Amino acid sequence: MHTTTAVGSTPPKGWLHELEPIVAQQLEQHLERAREWFPHSYVPWSQGTDFDGPLGGQAWDPSQSALPPAARASLIVNLLTEDNLPSYHHEIATTFGRDGAWGTWVHRWTAEEDRHSAAIRAYLHSTRAVDPVALERMRMSLVGTGFSTDQPHGLHTIAYVALQELATRVSHRNTGHQSGDPICDRMMARIATDENLHMVFYRGLLGASFEAWPDQTMRALTDTVTSFRMPGHAIPGFDRMSLAIAYAGIYNLRIHRDDVLRPLLRSVDALHRTDLGPEGQRARDELASFLSTLDDAVVRQEERIEQRRQRRAQRQELRPLGRASA
Repeated sequence: MHTTTAVGSTPPKGWLHELEPIVAQQLEQHLERAREWFPHSYVPWSQGTDFDGPLGGQAWDPSQSALPPAARASLIVNLLTEDNLPSYHHEIATTFGRDGAWGTWVHRWTAEEDRHSAAIRAYLHSTRAVDPVALERMRMSLVGTGFSTDQPHGLHTIAYVALQELATRVSHRNTGHQSGDPICDRMMARIATDENLHMVFYRGLLGASFEAWPDQTMRALTDTVTSFRMPGHAIPGFDRMSLAIAYAGIYNLRIHRDDVLRPLLRSVDALHRTDLGPEGQRARDELASFLSTLDDAVVRQEERIEQRRQRRAQRQELRPLGRASA
Protein backbone atom coordinates (compact mmCIF):
# COMPACT_ATOMS: atom_id res chain seq x y z
CA MET A 1 0.00 0.00 0.00
CA HIS A 2 1.32 3.43 -0.94
CA THR A 3 0.84 5.83 1.99
CA THR A 4 1.73 9.50 1.89
CA THR A 5 1.41 11.81 4.87
CA ALA A 6 1.59 15.60 4.81
CA VAL A 7 5.31 15.59 5.47
CA GLY A 8 5.95 13.58 2.33
CA SER A 9 3.34 15.02 -0.02
CA THR A 10 5.43 17.98 -1.19
CA PRO A 11 9.14 18.24 -1.95
CA PRO A 12 11.43 20.13 0.42
CA LYS A 13 11.91 23.71 -0.71
CA GLY A 14 14.99 24.09 -2.87
CA TRP A 15 15.90 20.40 -2.77
CA LEU A 16 17.38 20.35 -6.29
CA HIS A 17 19.65 23.30 -5.58
CA GLU A 18 20.68 22.03 -2.15
CA LEU A 19 21.63 18.58 -3.42
CA GLU A 20 23.50 19.80 -6.52
CA PRO A 21 26.91 20.03 -4.80
CA ILE A 22 26.45 16.42 -3.68
CA VAL A 23 25.49 15.46 -7.23
CA ALA A 24 28.65 17.11 -8.55
CA GLN A 25 30.76 15.28 -5.97
CA GLN A 26 29.09 11.94 -6.65
CA LEU A 27 29.45 12.46 -10.41
CA GLU A 28 33.18 13.14 -10.10
CA GLN A 29 33.64 9.98 -8.04
CA HIS A 30 31.55 8.01 -10.54
CA LEU A 31 33.66 9.12 -13.49
CA GLU A 32 36.82 8.16 -11.61
CA ARG A 33 35.49 4.66 -10.92
CA ALA A 34 33.77 3.95 -14.24
CA ARG A 35 35.69 2.01 -16.88
CA GLU A 36 35.13 2.20 -20.60
CA TRP A 37 33.79 -1.01 -22.14
CA PHE A 38 32.22 -2.07 -25.42
CA PRO A 39 29.12 -4.26 -25.79
CA HIS A 40 30.36 -5.94 -28.96
CA SER A 41 33.36 -7.42 -27.14
CA TYR A 42 31.12 -9.47 -24.85
CA VAL A 43 29.09 -11.11 -27.65
CA PRO A 44 29.93 -14.53 -29.19
CA TRP A 45 29.37 -13.40 -32.75
CA SER A 46 30.98 -16.56 -34.19
CA GLN A 47 28.06 -18.61 -32.82
CA GLY A 48 25.54 -16.63 -34.85
CA THR A 49 23.73 -17.65 -38.02
CA ASP A 50 21.21 -15.75 -40.13
CA PHE A 51 17.58 -15.89 -39.08
CA ASP A 52 14.95 -16.57 -41.68
CA GLY A 53 13.66 -13.44 -43.35
CA PRO A 54 13.93 -11.40 -46.54
CA LEU A 55 17.62 -12.30 -46.83
CA GLY A 56 17.11 -16.01 -46.21
CA GLY A 57 18.48 -17.87 -43.20
CA GLN A 58 17.46 -20.52 -40.70
CA ALA A 59 14.18 -20.50 -38.80
CA TRP A 60 14.43 -20.20 -35.04
CA ASP A 61 13.68 -23.23 -32.87
CA PRO A 62 13.73 -23.55 -29.06
CA SER A 63 16.15 -26.48 -29.27
CA GLN A 64 18.87 -24.18 -30.60
CA SER A 65 19.64 -22.77 -27.14
CA ALA A 66 21.14 -24.56 -24.16
CA LEU A 67 20.16 -21.82 -21.71
CA PRO A 68 18.03 -23.00 -18.77
CA PRO A 69 14.45 -21.72 -19.14
CA ALA A 70 14.63 -19.52 -16.04
CA ALA A 71 17.88 -17.88 -17.16
CA ARG A 72 16.35 -17.27 -20.57
CA ALA A 73 13.27 -15.70 -18.97
CA SER A 74 15.46 -13.50 -16.78
CA LEU A 75 17.55 -12.32 -19.73
CA ILE A 76 14.37 -11.43 -21.61
CA VAL A 77 13.00 -9.49 -18.64
CA ASN A 78 16.33 -7.76 -18.12
CA LEU A 79 16.62 -6.84 -21.79
CA LEU A 80 13.08 -5.54 -22.20
CA THR A 81 13.42 -3.53 -19.00
CA GLU A 82 16.56 -1.90 -20.39
CA ASP A 83 14.77 -1.30 -23.71
CA ASN A 84 12.39 1.15 -22.02
CA LEU A 85 15.29 3.56 -21.46
CA PRO A 86 13.67 6.46 -23.39
CA SER A 87 10.89 6.62 -20.81
CA TYR A 88 13.31 6.36 -17.89
CA HIS A 89 15.41 9.18 -19.32
CA HIS A 90 12.31 11.32 -19.66
CA GLU A 91 11.30 10.62 -16.07
CA ILE A 92 14.62 11.47 -14.45
CA ALA A 93 15.31 14.42 -16.77
CA THR A 94 11.90 15.83 -15.89
CA THR A 95 12.55 15.33 -12.17
CA PHE A 96 16.20 16.33 -11.96
CA GLY A 97 16.49 18.70 -14.93
CA ARG A 98 18.98 18.88 -17.80
CA ASP A 99 21.22 21.63 -16.48
CA GLY A 100 24.33 21.71 -14.32
CA ALA A 101 25.59 18.61 -12.49
CA TRP A 102 22.11 17.09 -12.47
CA GLY A 103 21.87 17.26 -16.26
CA THR A 104 25.38 15.91 -16.77
CA TRP A 105 24.54 12.93 -14.59
CA VAL A 106 21.21 12.27 -16.32
CA HIS A 107 22.89 12.08 -19.74
CA ARG A 108 25.85 10.05 -18.50
CA TRP A 109 23.55 7.55 -16.79
CA THR A 110 21.46 7.20 -19.94
CA ALA A 111 24.52 6.58 -22.11
CA GLU A 112 25.81 3.90 -19.78
CA GLU A 113 22.43 2.18 -19.49
CA ASP A 114 22.05 2.04 -23.27
CA ARG A 115 25.03 -0.31 -23.50
CA HIS A 116 23.19 -2.94 -21.51
CA SER A 117 20.38 -3.57 -23.96
CA ALA A 118 22.87 -3.55 -26.85
CA ALA A 119 24.95 -6.30 -25.25
CA ILE A 120 22.10 -8.50 -24.03
CA ARG A 121 20.16 -8.36 -27.32
CA ALA A 122 23.25 -9.20 -29.37
CA TYR A 123 24.02 -12.12 -27.04
CA LEU A 124 20.48 -13.51 -27.26
CA HIS A 125 20.45 -13.20 -31.04
CA SER A 126 23.93 -14.61 -31.67
CA THR A 127 23.28 -17.62 -29.42
CA ARG A 128 19.71 -18.08 -30.73
CA ALA A 129 18.45 -18.08 -27.18
CA VAL A 130 15.11 -16.43 -28.02
CA ASP A 131 12.53 -16.22 -30.75
CA PRO A 132 13.55 -12.90 -32.38
CA VAL A 133 10.06 -12.23 -33.71
CA ALA A 134 8.38 -12.73 -30.33
CA LEU A 135 11.08 -10.65 -28.64
CA GLU A 136 10.60 -7.74 -31.03
CA ARG A 137 6.84 -7.83 -30.60
CA MET A 138 7.27 -7.70 -26.84
CA ARG A 139 9.67 -4.77 -27.18
CA MET A 140 7.24 -2.86 -29.37
CA SER A 141 4.44 -3.47 -26.90
CA LEU A 142 6.45 -2.39 -23.85
CA VAL A 143 8.17 0.65 -25.34
CA GLY A 144 4.91 1.65 -27.02
CA THR A 145 3.26 1.66 -23.60
CA GLY A 146 6.11 3.60 -22.04
CA PHE A 147 6.83 4.01 -18.35
CA SER A 148 5.83 6.70 -15.92
CA THR A 149 6.56 6.87 -12.24
CA ASP A 150 3.95 7.74 -9.65
CA GLN A 151 6.58 9.05 -7.25
CA PRO A 152 5.22 12.16 -5.43
CA HIS A 153 8.47 14.13 -5.70
CA GLY A 154 12.23 14.02 -6.05
CA LEU A 155 13.09 12.37 -2.74
CA HIS A 156 10.82 9.48 -3.68
CA THR A 157 12.58 9.24 -7.03
CA ILE A 158 16.00 9.13 -5.36
CA ALA A 159 14.81 6.40 -2.99
CA TYR A 160 13.30 4.42 -5.86
CA VAL A 161 16.33 4.50 -8.14
CA ALA A 162 18.68 3.63 -5.28
CA LEU A 163 16.57 0.55 -4.56
CA GLN A 164 15.95 -0.32 -8.18
CA GLU A 165 19.61 -0.07 -9.25
CA LEU A 166 20.64 -2.43 -6.46
CA ALA A 167 17.87 -4.88 -7.32
CA THR A 168 18.91 -4.78 -10.97
CA ARG A 169 22.55 -5.40 -10.10
CA VAL A 170 21.63 -8.46 -8.06
CA SER A 171 19.29 -9.79 -10.74
CA HIS A 172 21.86 -9.34 -13.52
CA ARG A 173 24.61 -11.03 -11.53
CA ASN A 174 22.47 -14.00 -10.53
CA THR A 175 21.21 -14.39 -14.09
CA GLY A 176 24.77 -14.75 -15.32
CA HIS A 177 25.55 -17.35 -12.65
CA GLN A 178 22.43 -19.37 -13.51
CA SER A 179 22.98 -19.26 -17.27
CA GLY A 180 25.57 -22.04 -17.28
CA ASP A 181 27.41 -20.09 -20.00
CA PRO A 182 30.75 -18.45 -19.07
CA ILE A 183 30.26 -15.88 -21.83
CA CYS A 184 26.88 -14.84 -20.48
CA ASP A 185 28.25 -14.81 -16.95
CA ARG A 186 31.06 -12.41 -17.92
CA MET A 187 28.68 -10.16 -19.84
CA MET A 188 26.18 -9.92 -16.99
CA ALA A 189 28.97 -9.32 -14.49
CA ARG A 190 30.17 -6.40 -16.61
CA ILE A 191 26.65 -4.96 -16.79
CA ALA A 192 26.15 -5.49 -13.06
CA THR A 193 29.28 -3.45 -12.40
CA ASP A 194 27.63 -0.48 -14.12
CA GLU A 195 24.47 -0.97 -12.10
CA ASN A 196 26.48 -1.08 -8.88
CA LEU A 197 28.11 2.26 -9.65
CA HIS A 198 24.69 3.74 -10.38
CA MET A 199 23.41 2.42 -7.07
CA VAL A 200 26.39 3.95 -5.25
CA PHE A 201 25.60 7.32 -6.83
CA TYR A 202 21.96 7.28 -5.78
CA ARG A 203 22.73 5.81 -2.38
CA GLY A 204 24.99 8.81 -1.76
CA LEU A 205 22.13 11.15 -2.66
CA LEU A 206 19.79 9.23 -0.38
CA GLY A 207 22.22 9.58 2.51
CA ALA A 208 22.59 13.32 1.86
CA SER A 209 18.81 13.66 1.73
CA PHE A 210 18.54 12.02 5.15
CA GLU A 211 21.03 14.51 6.55
CA ALA A 212 19.10 17.47 5.14
CA TRP A 213 15.48 16.33 5.52
CA PRO A 214 15.33 13.22 7.75
CA ASP A 215 11.55 13.10 8.18
CA GLN A 216 10.67 13.62 4.54
CA THR A 217 13.36 11.22 3.37
CA MET A 218 12.17 8.53 5.76
CA ARG A 219 8.66 8.96 4.41
CA ALA A 220 9.95 8.73 0.84
CA LEU A 221 11.98 5.61 1.61
CA THR A 222 9.10 3.91 3.43
CA ASP A 223 6.68 4.67 0.61
CA THR A 224 9.16 3.32 -1.91
CA VAL A 225 10.01 0.11 -0.07
CA THR A 226 6.41 -0.77 0.72
CA SER A 227 5.13 -0.19 -2.82
CA PHE A 228 8.20 -1.22 -4.82
CA ARG A 229 7.83 -2.82 -8.23
CA MET A 230 10.56 -3.30 -10.80
CA PRO A 231 10.18 -1.01 -13.84
CA GLY A 232 9.66 -4.01 -16.14
CA HIS A 233 6.40 -5.05 -14.51
CA ALA A 234 4.47 -4.04 -17.67
CA ILE A 235 6.34 -6.59 -19.83
CA PRO A 236 3.89 -9.03 -21.47
CA GLY A 237 4.00 -12.25 -19.43
CA PHE A 238 5.95 -10.59 -16.61
CA ASP A 239 4.16 -12.43 -13.79
CA ARG A 240 4.77 -15.84 -15.35
CA MET A 241 8.43 -15.12 -16.03
CA SER A 242 8.89 -13.64 -12.56
CA LEU A 243 7.65 -16.87 -11.00
CA ALA A 244 10.17 -18.89 -12.99
CA ILE A 245 12.91 -16.46 -11.98
CA ALA A 246 11.90 -16.71 -8.32
CA TYR A 247 11.71 -20.52 -8.32
CA ALA A 248 15.17 -20.73 -9.89
CA GLY A 249 16.68 -18.55 -7.17
CA ILE A 250 17.64 -15.72 -9.51
CA TYR A 251 15.46 -13.13 -7.79
CA ASN A 252 12.90 -13.92 -5.12
CA LEU A 253 11.60 -12.44 -1.90
CA ARG A 254 14.50 -13.70 0.22
CA ILE A 255 17.02 -12.21 -2.20
CA HIS A 256 15.04 -8.98 -2.31
CA ARG A 257 15.04 -8.78 1.48
CA ASP A 258 18.57 -10.00 2.24
CA ASP A 259 20.58 -8.69 -0.72
CA VAL A 260 18.69 -5.51 -1.57
CA LEU A 261 16.51 -4.08 1.20
CA ARG A 262 18.66 -4.85 4.22
CA PRO A 263 21.95 -3.57 2.73
CA LEU A 264 20.34 -0.37 1.48
CA LEU A 265 18.51 0.33 4.75
CA ARG A 266 21.67 -0.40 6.71
CA SER A 267 23.74 1.94 4.53
CA VAL A 268 21.59 4.93 5.55
CA ASP A 269 20.89 3.65 9.08
CA ALA A 270 17.19 3.89 8.30
CA LEU A 271 15.92 1.81 11.21
CA HIS A 272 18.14 3.32 13.91
CA ARG A 273 18.25 7.03 13.15
CA THR A 274 18.09 9.43 16.09
CA ASP A 275 17.32 12.59 14.11
CA LEU A 276 13.67 11.87 13.27
CA GLY A 277 10.70 13.91 14.37
CA PRO A 278 7.22 12.47 15.00
CA GLU A 279 6.39 12.13 11.30
CA GLY A 280 9.68 10.45 10.51
CA GLN A 281 9.29 8.07 13.43
CA ARG A 282 5.82 7.18 12.20
CA ALA A 283 7.20 6.40 8.76
CA ARG A 284 9.98 4.31 10.28
CA ASP A 285 7.44 2.32 12.31
CA GLU A 286 5.54 1.61 9.10
CA LEU A 287 8.77 0.43 7.49
CA ALA A 288 9.57 -1.88 10.41
CA SER A 289 6.05 -3.31 10.30
CA PHE A 290 6.38 -3.95 6.58
CA LEU A 291 9.70 -5.75 7.04
CA SER A 292 8.09 -8.01 9.62
CA THR A 293 5.31 -8.83 7.17
CA LEU A 294 7.92 -9.45 4.48
CA ASP A 295 9.60 -12.04 6.70
CA ASP A 296 6.35 -14.01 6.73
CA ALA A 297 6.00 -13.65 2.97
CA VAL A 298 9.53 -15.02 2.47
CA VAL A 299 8.64 -18.15 4.44
CA ARG A 300 5.42 -18.66 2.48
CA GLN A 301 7.16 -18.29 -0.86
CA GLU A 302 9.89 -20.73 0.09
CA GLU A 303 7.28 -23.24 1.21
CA ARG A 304 5.59 -22.96 -2.20
CA ILE A 305 8.92 -23.38 -3.97
CA GLU A 306 9.72 -26.49 -1.95
CA GLN A 307 6.28 -27.96 -2.66
CA ARG A 308 6.82 -27.37 -6.36
CA ARG A 309 10.21 -29.10 -6.23
CA GLN A 310 8.69 -32.09 -4.48
CA ARG A 311 5.91 -32.36 -7.07
CA ARG A 312 8.47 -32.24 -9.87
CA ALA A 313 10.56 -34.92 -8.18
CA GLN A 314 7.52 -37.14 -7.80
CA ARG A 315 6.64 -36.73 -11.48
CA GLN A 316 10.18 -37.69 -12.41
CA GLU A 317 9.95 -40.83 -10.28
CA LEU A 318 6.63 -41.82 -11.83
CA ARG A 319 7.76 -41.25 -15.42
CA PRO A 320 8.22 -44.57 -17.25
CA LEU A 321 11.81 -45.57 -17.88
CA GLY A 322 13.08 -44.47 -21.24
CA ARG A 323 10.55 -41.68 -21.68
CA ALA A 324 12.08 -38.34 -22.62
CA SER A 325 12.12 -35.68 -19.93
CA ALA A 326 9.62 -32.86 -20.28
